Parts: sequence; structure tokens; C-alpha cells
Amino acid sequence: MGVEKVSVAFKLYCLTVMTVVAATYTVAMRYTRTVSSGDLYFSTTAVCIAEVFKLLLSTGMLAKESGSLTKLVSTIKEHVFCNPRELLKLSVPSIVYAIQNNMAFLALSNLDAAIYQVTYQLKIPCTALCMVLMLRRTLSRLQWFAIAMLCGGVTLVQWKPADATKVPVEQNPFVGFMAIAIAVLCSGFAGVYFEKVLKSSDTSLWVRNIQMYISGIVITMLAVLLNDGQKVVEKGFFFGYTPYVCFVVFLASVGGLYTSVVVKYTDNIMKGFSAAAAIVLSTVASVVLFELHITSTFASGAILVCVSIYLYGLPKQDTSKLSVKDSDQESKQKLISV
Repeated sequence: MGVEKVSVAFKLYCLTVMTVVAATYTVAMRYTRTVSSGDLYFSTTAVCIAEVFKLLLSTGMLAKESGSLTKLVSTIKEHVFCNPRELLKLSVPSIVYAIQNNMAFLALSNLDAAIYQVTYQLKIPCTALCMVLMLRRTLSRLQWFAIAMLCGGVTLVQWKPADATKVPVEQNPFVGFMAIAIAVLCSGFAGVYFEKVLKSSDTSLWVRNIQMYISGIVITMLAVLLNDGQKVVEKGFFFGYTPYVCFVVFLASVGGLYTSVVVKYTDNIMKGFSAAAAIVLSTVASVVLFELHITSTFASGAILVCVSIYLYGLPKQDTSKLSVKDSDQESKQKLISV
């Protein structure tokens, strides 16, 4: 899946939106879980609603791609209602993503947004390992070095993490870190699995999203019933919802779909810059909103992570083409000498 050629202005637009969404999502979720006044909402219901919105948005994008209502209905009928095998196949990443999204809420209930944003970059080595094992891809030495640097940076961040004083709720950093660990494992596996499914056929991305989100709604609804079923019956599905919580759900819905657009139109270097910029924005927001105290180990670790993301995204040098050119030149020189 190559990167389509578009204008630099559009790439910068994609970069800016993805950065702002990523940083705002983590900061806003952290705010609703720790600082926002009022009753605490059920995170499982928020994950479920986000899946519903993703399904509606994906259907809208498929309608635009189809060009007519008749073609839209026939496409959904063919790939969704008449193809339970594909629905079952896409239920695998649905389950994994549901776990990941719930772990994100648990992590941000126990860790600051800046610490979460840095530590969550462990998804890069996890994704790389899954690509090597599942897609049989190879990584360059520079990429392996970048992964080692990233792990070192995250270790520094967790070694003596920054402290936020403006957080009135009790937190457990160990629980937060374990939640992130589960989230990055889920992110790496689900992302590579979904890519493998996409490349196994010519089925539209939006059709695949619809198949996945239908399964996701069922799975997240089960999670609501199992984890908070009794409380939801007593207090209501939308208990504790405020405009800030609705904003978090909106960002979760749009952010997941916008990633598909970014993958299609930008490259790894721009995505690396976006991740690094999101870390910086999350840190600044945490200092302002939560009175985060930056330590030297946190700053050093964050810098290492940002540099490693950039190095990992650098394009690999195509040595095979260089070797062919060199051999051609050598053969020509030999013919001339003869």
C-alpha cells in the first residue's frame, strides 16, 4: 500500500490534525477521569458509543465512495449480511481493540497524560515484532537501534516519573503502567492483523471498518454488561456524562478513522514527527492543567523517545538497486578497457 502523491499543504494539514487529535484525546480523557467535577462516568459505555459513531462515520465514507444509495445497500448486503465468515474474521481485532480502548481509560486514570503519551510509544517495537512474525518483514539496523533507544527512553520516563499535583483522586502508577503494557500489545497485534486482512483482498477499507465495528459494538456492549451491568441498570447508560466526556468520545471516534487517511496520504517520517509533537503538546498541557513537575529523567527519556521515533521512520536505503548500478558501471568499464 503505497503513499499517494498529494500536495505538501495537504500533508501538513493531515500532520497537524493527527497531532492535535492525539494530544487532545489523552489530555481530555485524563481530565475527565481525574479532575472533572461531578459523578464519574462508566468508561465501558464511552468505548461502546465510540464504536457506534465509528460505524456511522465508516458507513458515510462508504456511501461517498459508492456514489449511490443502491450500490451502498448492495455492498453492505454482500460483504456484511451475506458474509458471516468475514465478520468472524474481523471480530478478532474488534476484541483486541476493545481491550486496548478500555486499558487506555484505566491507564489515564492512574498516569499523567504526558507519561502515558511517551510510554504508549512502546507500540512501535510491539508492532515491529508483530510485522516480523506475522508479515515476514525485515527491519534495518537503524530501526532496531531506534527501538532499543525508544525502550531506554521509556525506562527513564518510568524510572522517576513526573508528578502531577493537581489531581484529587488516588492513583496507582503500577496499575497504569500495566494497563499501558496491555494496550500496546493489543495495538501492535490488532494493527498488523488488520493490515494483513486488508492486503489479503481488494475489499474497500471502509467495508472492512464496518465489518470490524459491527463486531466491536457487540463486544463492547458485552463488556458494559459484564463490568458495569448492575450499575448501568441502576444509574443509566449515560450516567456521569458531561460535555467533556462527549468530547472524548468524539475524539475517539474521529481519531480512529482519521488514522486511515493519514496512513494513506503521508509517510513514516511525518507520522514520526506527529507522534513527537503530540508528546510535546501533552507535556505542555499537563504542566498547565495538572501542574505537572518535569523531572530531568522524564525530560531525557522523552527526548530519547522523540529522536527514536524519527530514526525509526527514516526510509530504508535500497542497497539492491545501488548494487545493480555499480555492477553495470563496472561491466561497462571492463568492456571499454577490452
